[in-house]
Amino acid sequence: MIFSEGDPANGFYIVETGKVKIFKLSFEGKEQILHIYGPGNPFGEVPVFEGKSFPAYATAIKDSNLIFLERDRFVKVLSQTPSLAMTMLGMLSRKLREFTVQIENLSLKEVPARLASYILTLSEEQENGGKVTLPLSKAQLANLIGTTPETLSRMLKKLSDEGFISVQAREISILDAEGLSDYSEA
Repeated sequence: MIFSEGDPANGFYIVETGKVKIFKLSFEGKEQILHIYGPGNPFGEVPVFEGKSFPAYATAIKDSNLIFLERDRFVKVLSQTPSLAMTMLGMLSRKLREFTVQIENLSLKEVPARLASYILTLSEEQENGGKVTLPLSKAQLANLIGTTPETLSRMLKKLSDEGFISVQAREISILDAEGLSDYSEA
């Protein structure tokens, strides 16, 4: 565990190596993954600018090395370096856009469309010629797209049976990108 919801935000982190998940917990203990971050990704920075506590939990999901940037020192450097401030604004804007897409997917799309959208997003990020490697377990992926592992397995099989993808363990090959894109909008 890196931090818990409500902990004071006296700095933020950058993933040097490994993977970190950011998540919320319901009163019943149900987890909703908000983000999975890998090397080079900062996290926990929004409450640092607000001067408030962390609004979610963060935990490493594999062995990780993190860089910690203390709030007061970082804000001082930020005020003296306008280009760094612009970079941070750009990064925060990108995260806001990602949250908007995630909210849209969870509230307006059915599970198959959310899964198709996630696979296409991974394909864009990984730029591997239509081949995608799932960066997290199927249980974590199910949690990220707001479903159960059983439903996720059925949806992967359905997308495979319909010829959109081919699945080999954590490797997914996109066979019909246009069709998968249409499916993600359904």
